[in-house]
Amino acid sequence: MSSVVIIDDHPIVRMAINILLKNEGHHVVAETGNGEEALTLIEHHYPEVIIIDIDLDTYDGLTIVEHLRAQSFPGIIIVLSGKNADFYGPRSARAGANGFISKNKHLSELVSAIQTTQKGYGYFPLRTGYGAGNEFDSLSDCEKIESLSPQEFQTFQYLIRGLGNVKIGKRMNISNKTVSTYKTRLLEKLGCRNQLELFDFARRNHFE
Repeated sequence: MSSVVIIDDHPIVRMAINILLKNEGHHVVAETGNGEEALTLIEHHYPEVIIIDIDLDTYDGLTIVEHLRAQSFPGIIIVLSGKNADFYGPRSARAGANGFISKNKHLSELVSAIQTTQKGYGYFPLRTGYGAGNEFDSLSDCEKIESLSPQEFQTFQYLIRGLGNVKIGKRMNISNKTVSTYKTRLLEKLGCRNQLELFDFARRNHFE
């Protein structure tokens, strides 16, 4: 069966995936919750399959996926995340992942995902929507998110984590004025009048 590296910052999740895959005959060669360490482990073990979360404590998972594909990594990469599948599924595909699985699904779906992707197919969720009665339907919100520039989206991520303009500026190596410009633009694009509405937008679309 396949050699696997598991990258997730939750030890219990890693343990559950490890047990599941070993029971299916796969060989888990390494696991970590640290993005920087993940790159070292992948280079050392060169696994056939990588299971990776998006939220890690150094690099985010999609940055790692993009880096690996830029280095012509040939293996299967499956993103496993609790984030909004309607948005992060397509985003994972664009980064170079072979599949995306929501943590809201049963972990046993990983087995099907590995089998499917090893046959050369993608494994991504269909956009589902949230039904009538919401202020915005899921597709509309996803389109708004997709309209953000990379810098605006990064600012959005920092804002919903509660960071102020000064800290965001330091992390992005930009001025406070530029942060304010990105903030104004993203609020307008997302249809939010203030940061409270931005938090509501993020919560509604599972970006927390």
